[in-house]
Amino acid sequence: MGEHGHYREILNKLNPQHRALRAAIPEVYQGFNALSKAAFAPGALDTKTKELIALAIGVVDECDGCIASHARSAVRAGASRQEAAEAIGVAFLMQGGPATIYGSRAYTAFCEFADAEEQRDR
Repeated sequence: MGEHGHYREILNKLNPQHRALRAAIPEVYQGFNALSKAAFAPGALDTKTKELIALAIGVVDECDGCIASHARSAVRAGASRQEAAEAIGVAFLMQGGPATIYGSRAYTAFCEFADAEEQRDR
């Protein structure tokens, strides 16, 4: 799954767009980055759980960029394939049929980043 790096490519394609907009509105991006850092900081919920929540929201919002970003971050935070699958399953409940399409995309993205992480660990 994901051996071709599709979701890594999605993130790479979004980077120049973000850089251009960040240059136009740096204060907004600084504020968003501060909010993101605070939201994902470990607290009562650990970062892994928060990333899995964000992954599920990416499924519900049908956002491939969100899916790619949070799949990668969930892997980095130590989430397993089963944890990702179960978080995606909750998205199915909350969104219904459309989530099955983006849910499978999210699981593919997660596995792509997990495979890459496993390759790095070898």
